Amino acid sequence: MISGLVLAAGKSARLGQPKQLLPFRGTTLLGWVLAQVSAAASLDEVIVVVGGAAADVRRRVDFGRARLVENPHFGEGCSSSYRAGLGALDPRADAVAVLLGDQPGIDAAIIDHVVQTWNRRRNERIAVAAYRDGPGHPLIFTRALFDQLAALKGDKAAWKILDAHPEWVHPVPVDRPKPPDVNTWEEYQAARSALD
Repeated sequence: MISGLVLAAGKSARLGQPKQLLPFRGTTLLGWVLAQVSAAASLDEVIVVVGGAAADVRRRVDFGRARLVENPHFGEGCSSSYRAGLGALDPRADAVAVLLGDQPGIDAAIIDHVVQTWNRRRNERIAVAAYRDGPGHPLIFTRALFDQLAALKGDKAAWKILDAHPEWVHPVPVDRPKPPDVNTWEEYQAARSALD
């Protein structure tokens, strides 16, 4: 069983308003990402972790099949969202595919490609999408690493494990540019233009 974990608890400090709620292709930015993740046939469940503007996000985002988890400690960085999300996974989960709630360029085809490639090589501890211009999400971690993920502190949490143990990492080639995050108004406008 493979669980999807969407991290969407950030404060949107650089944008100045909750980016999860920005209008995007007939829904919200987070709603669009969740629709893509929910469409991935390779994921048996989807968990989304929210924190900043959680009450508004609950009211205005279509969560589809995703199960909502609130992270009251979101100000401590994305590591706190890992702990909240991992604690909510189905106990039968063999692995978790980590995605970001502010990357609208990731679609179900990318997710399924990376997960299915990992699934064929289950001896790999970590799989990472290897885009034309560098590594990115989804990141897949086998259950053996859940405790290490939960123990991390601060931001860029999961990447610390990849940096410390490159021998565990299996890159999965994805013949596309890496989907950008939306952290600024300019990046939001660029993301809208790219998908229009």
